[in-house]
Amino acid sequence: MPTLWIQNARIIDPAAKRDAIGDLYVNDAGKIVPSLSAAAKKRARKIDAAGLVACPGLVDVHVHFREPGQTHKETIATGSRAAAAGGFTTVVCMPNTSPVADNAGTIQAIKDAADRDAVVRVYPTGCITTGMKGQALAPIGSLKRAGVVAITDDGDCVQSNALMRSAVEYAKMFDLPVMDHCQDHSLTQGAVMNEGVMSSRLGLRGWPNAAEDIIVSRNVILSSYTGAHIHCQHISSKYSVELIRRAKARGTRITAEATPHHIALTDAALEHYDTHYKMNPPVRTEEDRLAIIEGLRDGAIDIIATDHAPHTDYEKDREFDNAPNGILGLETSLPVTLDILVRQSKFKLPHVIDLMTRKPAQLLNLEAGTLAEGANADICLFDPKEKWLYDAKKGQSKSANSPWSGQTLTGRVKYTIVGGKVVFENGKIK
Repeated sequence: MPTLWIQNARIIDPAAKRDAIGDLYVNDAGKIVPSLSAAAKKRARKIDAAGLVACPGLVDVHVHFREPGQTHKETIATGSRAAAAGGFTTVVCMPNTSPVADNAGTIQAIKDAADRDAVVRVYPTGCITTGMKGQALAPIGSLKRAGVVAITDDGDCVQSNALMRSAVEYAKMFDLPVMDHCQDHSLTQGAVMNEGVMSSRLGLRGWPNAAEDIIVSRNVILSSYTGAHIHCQHISSKYSVELIRRAKARGTRITAEATPHHIALTDAALEHYDTHYKMNPPVRTEEDRLAIIEGLRDGAIDIIATDHAPHTDYEKDREFDNAPNGILGLETSLPVTLDILVRQSKFKLPHVIDLMTRKPAQLLNLEAGTLAEGANADICLFDPKEKWLYDAKKGQSKSANSPWSGQTLTGRVKYTIVGGKVVFENGKIK
């Protein structure tokens, strides 16, 4: 592997509190080094990064790569390419595949596919319950030994409080975070969008904030009671943000994520029944959107995660009630987040980079999110000012279900480097 010399970049490394113009050096072992010898500099590949930001490769702890069993939507190969195009060097896959990832054999199959096909680092999660049916615990110990970094029944929240208590107690024994999709099913039967004025206008069954808030409250109580780390996925409700904020003030081991779509969109976007705006949990009101942004500002919400959820055109092109939930997120996450948090909400750029690198890596104990000496050379180089037209059909994902397709976005990934290897450069996978 050739050495790399990245020159004249604005280097932002939140782990080291670094924000300065400078150079980055990568040795032939794919590690960050403080400098290169004169001879190594001569033979190094040089990247002139003037005007670009160099940061740790982005980390996404919530993606759906659909393999095994749903490869008409996405594969580990295509999903990892979409990740690279979005500046992500590390992603964590959810276990709601076919079959679900509730045993060591399926986890090994996912790891083998990632080793064979992925261009970025792909980590698996395992199910909380067997078959993701919420009735009996999956073999958490064997899942841990197989290599999962967390357990979750994402997309099908465990409804039994007693079972969830057992799950988090076992997970604590194995030092595994529990990631929870917070949804009380009894309040969301037949619901397809946020409950409110817009759902009444459109004649669609509403999904109340309380469906999320009740489970977030449950998780706060269980985390306080057991000391286990519970991570609340894709928070959408202003009340949940406040519940988490207060729990953290008491020292509870609760963490939370927000998606780019929940900080960018509201239920007003559904006025034309466009299924590209249908997701779980639903986008909600402007008050909810602003509350999530404030949660990211003050630390009530820890990280940004995409919930990248590919679906085919023929699946999404149905009546709103019958179309599946979910949208693409990996290729648009950085520009959308920069627009909402930096340009509109006046976050400092290093803060936003922290939400997408060091903090998600730290949350799941991943070796990522830093440009420290000796670290893997996982690097994202992006132009924060470049405007570009996003066409989901021409993207790297196998699917094209994005609400941002056809829109001009600001902020574009130019290079993605994994372990010192350039895997994405100026719009192309290498």
